[in-house]
Amino acid sequence: MNLDTREPMIDTLGALETAALLRELTAGLIAVTTFDEALTELVRIARDAVEGVTCCGFTALRAGEPAGVAASDPELAELDDLRHGPDSPAMSAIHRREMITASDLDQEARWPAWTARARNLGVRAVISAPVDVDEQVIGVINLYGGAAGPLTARHQLTAMLLAEHAGLLLAAVRDRERRAAQADALDSTLLEKGVVGQAIGVIMTQRGCPAPEALDVLRSAASSLDIPLREVAERLVVTVSRPRES
Repeated sequence: MNLDTREPMIDTLGALETAALLRELTAGLIAVTTFDEALTELVRIARDAVEGVTCCGFTALRAGEPAGVAASDPELAELDDLRHGPDSPAMSAIHRREMITASDLDQEARWPAWTARARNLGVRAVISAPVDVDEQVIGVINLYGGAAGPLTARHQLTAMLLAEHAGLLLAAVRDRERRAAQADALDSTLLEKGVVGQAIGVIMTQRGCPAPEALDVLRSAASSLDIPLREVAERLVVTVSRPRES
């Protein structure tokens, strides 16, 4: 990893500031429900918390294809969007699996087209750190400076810690998103098929409520009685199907 450690480590790290950033990032990403929301929150928190950074961006890839992009400044979003071209610090960081730095874009020759766009947008320095999310998604967090040389070894260390922590949090968001999708699919199946669907219909009729609310009532009963959902549904259907005594 290209990391300039000439400054004393204790002064460079800014331990208290970095710890506060990671705490804020954890709180922010725990509260969101989708991957796109998490990226938006991530770049906002990083931009606001890291001194000297004028913009923060994130580029995500799934199976080698663009899977998401976020920028704290919408006017600079194209610098993180691979549809504008793959030759960029972000892709270099992903391909090399290490942090990429450019302290003065006026002297930079590695990504000519990207660098020209960045300079036109007022960017003069960049740090790109790869982020491992899960087996399917990889990303890179980009810290941008508005003047040559403002991104120091302290920023490099912060970017490294930020990337590690963000990877864990984004993986958790992705897992929650998958679980929610699976639960929604299960709900749809339960609403449409078998005795559970019949029981839901009974509850809807009795309470005048929509199907999702009826399913919640059924689940609550199953939890209270500590028996399977299907058994609760069967009992209800059997009960309402019995002929009333005259």
